[in-house]
Amino acid sequence: MTEKIKDFKELAVWEKSIRLVKEVYIATNDFPRSEAFGLTNQIRRSAVSIPSNIAEGQARNSTKEFVHFLSVARGSCAELETQLIIANELGYFTQGKTVELIGQVNEIQRMLNGLMSALH
Repeated sequence: MTEKIKDFKELAVWEKSIRLVKEVYIATNDFPRSEAFGLTNQIRRSAVSIPSNIAEGQARNSTKEFVHFLSVARGSCAELETQLIIANELGYFTQGKTVELIGQVNEIQRMLNGLMSALH
C-alpha cells in the first residue's frame, strides 16, 4: 500500500461493515423477546465489532497494530457468521436472509484479507 490511509472512513471495507451493522440490527428486531440479552445482543455486538476494530486499528498509527485490529475484525466476522447460522437453525431468519447476511460477511472477510496483504 503506497499511500497512507488518512481516515478509516475512506475504507470501502469499513463502509460495507457499517451497512452490515444496520442490516443486522433490522434483521434482529423481530427475534423473540427472550433473546434480547442472548443471541440478539451477541449478533449485534459481533457486527458492531467489525467496523469498530477497523477504525481503532487505523487510528493507532502503526501498520503492525492496524493489521492486528484487522485480524480481530476478521475474527468478529467468523463469530458473526456462526451466530447467523445458529439464528437460522433456530428459525429466527429465513434461509434467504441468512444467505444474504453471510454473503456480506464473507465479502467483508475477503476485503479484510486483501487489506491485510496490502499492508504487509
